[in-house]
Amino acid sequence: MKDFYQLSNNFLNVIKSTKNLSDKTIVAYNSDLNDFCNFLSSRRLHKDIILDYTKHLFDERKLQESTITRKLIVLKMFFQFLYQNGYIEHNYYKNYNFKIKKERKLPKTLSIDETTKLITHLSDSTKRDTSTFSFWKACRDLALIDLLISTGIRIAEASNISLEDIIFSEQTILIHGKGRKQRLIYISCNDTWNNLIFWINIRNKHTCNTDKVFVNRFGNQISIHGIEYIYNSIKKACGINEHSTPHYLRHTFATNLLANGADLRSVQEILGHSSVTTTEIYTEVTINRKKQILLKYNYRNGIKNKKQTSI
Repeated sequence: MKDFYQLSNNFLNVIKSTKNLSDKTIVAYNSDLNDFCNFLSSRRLHKDIILDYTKHLFDERKLQESTITRKLIVLKMFFQFLYQNGYIEHNYYKNYNFKIKKERKLPKTLSIDETTKLITHLSDSTKRDTSTFSFWKACRDLALIDLLISTGIRIAEASNISLEDIIFSEQTILIHGKGRKQRLIYISCNDTWNNLIFWINIRNKHTCNTDKVFVNRFGNQISIHGIEYIYNSIKKACGINEHSTPHYLRHTFATNLLANGADLRSVQEILGHSSVTTTEIYTEVTINRKKQILLKYNYRNGIKNKKQTSI
């Protein structure tokens, strides 16, 4: 029997050198392929193996449709690689027609009031915390969270911002997005820009082991989990939605851009979406919000029709 674990490693080595994929994506692909190899280890390869694996993910693993879809996308590339390189005689994925209806969930957002509470709390912290470390941390957290609110960038993108990515003369930042794609983001809010510059000046007075803008107490690049920890601490202190995550800030940013009249294509470019279809889901949020406002505030709702007399 072929060693599919080794073949999956061969596949990953090839796409590393031929596709512009991030390290995070490669790790995810490796996990998905290991998952399939574990499933295959007690079975033989046959024409319905993909269908059997899909049923396994649905019925036994109870995975979400979006997760299953991602795993199958990787598997499709893997089987194409195996067939083209002569490792298997038939591409069992080629005739696989089972369609997964992808669940379409509306993005979850914060209210303007909740966002204001975040900014107010963080701003007050810079005035309240006078000890050296507390002040340092408060300034960093304000600059970081305000940047997420004002630009809608992903937390991984915020973590990866280097000092050389900031174009000070243009009030602009070069963002390194998914798939190693780059885009320029203009900081339109002067308060956000001033908070960022103030933090950088404080940061530069301390020893850092990296050129990344946002660092932890040891002077190293702040991690994604570090940003999540900061946000979770702040949301508790502010008393906002306890189920919210930092990604809510991205959703809130996009939804409000569209609600205030920004065109879909521009929002797509600002967010760094590869497809406008991804951005379109935010229009559904703004429509639902408009429905709620009209149901609550439209005066016509309270005017009852007079009963019509029969003719």
